[in-house]
Amino acid sequence: MPGAFQLPVAIDLGATFAFALTGTLVATRRGYDIVGMFFLALASGLGGALVRDGVFIPGTAPTPLLTDPRYIEVVLAATVAGAFAGGHLRRFHRIVAVIDALGLGAYAAFGTQKALLAGLAVPAAVLVGVVNASGGGLLRDLLTGEEPLVFKPGQFYVLTALAGAVLFVFLTVQLDVAATPAALAAIALTFVFRALAIAFNWRTAPLRESNPAA
Repeated sequence: MPGAFQLPVAIDLGATFAFALTGTLVATRRGYDIVGMFFLALASGLGGALVRDGVFIPGTAPTPLLTDPRYIEVVLAATVAGAFAGGHLRRFHRIVAVIDALGLGAYAAFGTQKALLAGLAVPAAVLVGVVNASGGGLLRDLLTGEEPLVFKPGQFYVLTALAGAVLFVFLTVQLDVAATPAALAAIALTFVFRALAIAFNWRTAPLRESNPAA
């Protein structure tokens, strides 16, 4: 893979904040205290990186959570915003959605790249990229005992991350494109795909309708 994609700090911190906010909203809805809200925000904001490095590619460089204090500060800021603003945060859902869409593609590309550099096979690297992008939400739902949203029919989200990861692999592995322009292309595709899914409410459908209650 020619070159290496460096995840822009502004996008990384912004996406961490946006993902952490989703945790604070769930904590507010479930009546958690400030401690519970912080840890749910932490899981939502940095869960994808924790799962990536702790489960799929252990032994690599530690997650930013352990080396850069700004990530904890961002999670704290999201916790404070959730504690004091509460439901009013929903007024900024469009801004959060834009940051989320940018972060989705960036994490998909970065996670895929890190897995490839660690020697994982291409299919596994794509899986790591998708988990890096969506693992925070999965961990949040597991911690709160809810059925993970990624398992349910809904707006394209995981499929969007998958598209970005696959494009990154295709450009870097098959076409030998440098990592940075390949990642930018993946981010652009993911952002447009996610924006269209939101604008037109594109949704996945269940494979089979559940049986009605007797």
